[in-house]
Amino acid sequence: MKKLQLFVLDLKVALASIRSNLLRSILTMLIIAIGITALVGILTAIEAIKTSINANFSSMGANTFTIRNRALNVHMGRRGNRPKKYPPISWQQAKEFKKSFVFPARVSSSFVADNTALMQYRSNKTNPNIPLFGGDENYVSCSGYEIDRGRNFSAGEMESNAHVIILGSETASLLFKNINPIGKVVLVSGRKYRVAGVLKEKGNSMSFGGDKLCIIPVGNARLYHEDEETSFVVNVMCDNNYQLDAAISEATGMFRQARKLRISQEENFEIVKSDSLANLLIENIRYVTLAATIIGFITLLGAAIGLMNIMLVSVTERIREIGIRKSLGATKAGIRNLFLSEAIMICQLGGAMGILLGILAGNGISGALGIGFIIPWKWILSGVALCMAVGLLAGILPATKAAKLDPVEALRHE
Repeated sequence: MKKLQLFVLDLKVALASIRSNLLRSILTMLIIAIGITALVGILTAIEAIKTSINANFSSMGANTFTIRNRALNVHMGRRGNRPKKYPPISWQQAKEFKKSFVFPARVSSSFVADNTALMQYRSNKTNPNIPLFGGDENYVSCSGYEIDRGRNFSAGEMESNAHVIILGSETASLLFKNINPIGKVVLVSGRKYRVAGVLKEKGNSMSFGGDKLCIIPVGNARLYHEDEETSFVVNVMCDNNYQLDAAISEATGMFRQARKLRISQEENFEIVKSDSLANLLIENIRYVTLAATIIGFITLLGAAIGLMNIMLVSVTERIREIGIRKSLGATKAGIRNLFLSEAIMICQLGGAMGILLGILAGNGISGALGIGFIIPWKWILSGVALCMAVGLLAGILPATKAAKLDPVEALRHE
């Protein structure tokens, strides 16, 4: 009980000392707050980005995988490192695989026809930044979309390469203000297409699976956009999640046949599960997390040095007070705890300010990504612990110096 009373008394004295040097204390708190804001804010934003990535890829289904052209590789040759380019996946290869892949799954063949399509309905125009996809009848479901209004492409439209289009929800809202778009004719980079359907809103987080897009039949897209560099993508959605690994093994063998690869040849395509791509992105975000943590620690280190300097000045200013306290029976431990309490209180007040600002800043990005309010308890507790550590680090030297002062010499100090 007595220790508790002494602790409360130390806090009151520390608070009084902070008030007596308010401007100096506030400046120190702001330095600490900036460090904690950087740390908590960036890490909260990163948590929001991770949540966004997982949400978008999980919406594609845990039972989905993608077959795509293999990325550039570095080949060691006589002339040094040379990038090895793999041949694109052709329409015939994608078509052959879809026909021969006998498995309880849906298969979709597609490609990006244009990343900068300009769309127009009457006087309403979009910016030339609408992704245009050429997809088949299974593209909508295999890509994690749902039809909100209208319908999907019919078999006849796919066979005839009809000029029909499915709009993303954001694209539809940009072109049609309070008008039902179904059946309306829009211009896509100068070509007329009739709107067959509108996709259900999915969210634009991280630009994955966004709502600002449009889809036309893959055959129609090939007429106007296919060239020698066009590489098709095959999406496979298994009927059951537990069959995914077996489907991937089967797909690997079938696609090697479609690509006419011999047994001794390496695979010139890659198969990516939806969750593995999300994990790859999250893995890369770890470097950002590390950089943010380093920035926060450097700022806090500067704050600790500044606080130590202020506490040393405070000890010099209060030498006579220390002498009086010692002459009245204050122990070395009591004097040390008094100055440590003041240093820790300054850090915790600055840390509380930084945590609040960091949460607001991080959730600002979270709101922009369409993610709910995030309270990063792990980083909040880490911030409190860091502030405690900074207070102890900055206060221990001045507190020890104050505790070692000779009471007689301290009383003589002017």
